Amino acid sequence: MARIAGVDLPNKHVNIALTYIYGIGRSSADAICEKSKIDPVKMMNDLSQEEINELRQLIESEYKVEGRLRTEIALNIKRLMDIGCYRGLRHRKGLPVRGQRTRTNARTRKGKKKTVAGKKK
Repeated sequence: MARIAGVDLPNKHVNIALTYIYGIGRSSADAICEKSKIDPVKMMNDLSQEEINELRQLIESEYKVEGRLRTEIALNIKRLMDIGCYRGLRHRKGLPVRGQRTRTNARTRKGKKKTVAGKKK
């Protein structure tokens, strides 16, 4: 089993297996295969050690993945909260940040329903 960027990659096509790395999607995986001249439909276990090392070096040099990417995203969110901008306040309150409606839906961000007692006459 190949290990790149601290992730054990499954025995799938190379372009699919690379998407198991946080920060690499389908288009990035295809670009990596093209740059390293590796057949994207070749299985991970069929790669030689040199090809795996080539993939590893290409990803480390050109892409921000896993821990470095998570850290950068967390720092960006923390910066928004520190300066007190609208997006930062939405992050702080745990509400949707990108303009979605909150009257209904938004349960992923808001969490489980909190029942409020009906108004008494």
